Amino acid sequence: MSQPQFLYLATTGWKTGRQHRIEIWFVEYSGRYYIVSEHPERAHWIKNIAHNPQVSFSVGEKEFNGTARPVEPRSELAAAVSKFMDEKYRWSQGLIVELAP
Repeated sequence: MSQPQFLYLATTGWKTGRQHRIEIWFVEYSGRYYIVSEHPERAHWIKNIAHNPQVSFSVGEKEFNGTARPVEPRSELAAAVSKFMDEKYRWSQGLIVELAP
């Protein structure tokens, strides 16, 4: 069975209070899920997480409630996640966000 290519992330709009859902590339590493925002200054989901880190997300048939947080850009964790993103998608540029179930 192949690994899913997309993760579906739901955040709560910080202005509207409505749920927003996106489809995004991801990697799983050490029991957590990682996604990357290419343009964090423009991504609404990044702004939503900054105001409310409680999220829900799904990968394949699995559904989770959890929290989201940005990963320190020059950390060992960021380097590891970037490597996995490059291997899976040949792309890893942007702000890495950790999703913890």
